[in-house]
Amino acid sequence: MSLDGYLDDSSPDRLVLSSAADLDRVDALRADCDAILVGAGTLRSDNPRLLVRSPERRAQRVAAGRAPSPTKVTVTALAKLDPGAAFFTAGEAETLVYCTSDTSAAARHTLGSAATVVDAGQPVAMAGVVADLHQRGVRRLLVEGGASVLSQFVAEDLADELQLAIAPFLVGDSAARRFLHDGSYPWTARRRATLVETRVLDDVVLLRYALSDRGAASR
Repeated sequence: MSLDGYLDDSSPDRLVLSSAADLDRVDALRADCDAILVGAGTLRSDNPRLLVRSPERRAQRVAAGRAPSPTKVTVTALAKLDPGAAFFTAGEAETLVYCTSDTSAAARHTLGSAATVVDAGQPVAMAGVVADLHQRGVRRLLVEGGASVLSQFVAEDLADELQLAIAPFLVGDSAARRFLHDGSYPWTARRRATLVETRVLDDVVLLRYALSDRGAASR
């Protein structure tokens, strides 16, 4: 995020926040996880591929009996998804779409064989999504965004670790997306998160916070 807490600006072009070293760090995180989750809004705005980029890391996953890239996961309340988006067409990773009960049939019709559509209830609860992913064998989930999804995971106390990469500039645009929405969060002045690492990545600074005992154990 920017120094003033934004994930993007309000222009139609994607704002690049990460440095080359930070992007490589994220690629290593992807290679080490079982699934990557983003919200449907991020799919529409950024059209991400969500694949492991490094050939060496993909080869290591295959040698370990895993797919070249982790399972791709999205959550949607509207099911306004394009089956031609890179999320569905790039790579050979398994793709899961969690929908509300009233949109799951429409999502299956739209996506066809491009993804496995899961009826996640009305409304979709992130705790239920996490539980279903666990049943499917996901033990390490990387949640990349956007703000709505991140806000729900933090507010519902579902995250073990929070990683913030701080870009050295300001956005100053109240119409842009902030890192988190307004909400009631468990981490307050009376319950501080535990800082477990700081790291300089070119001109970006990484801050890692443990949000659970599991997160603290991973440092």
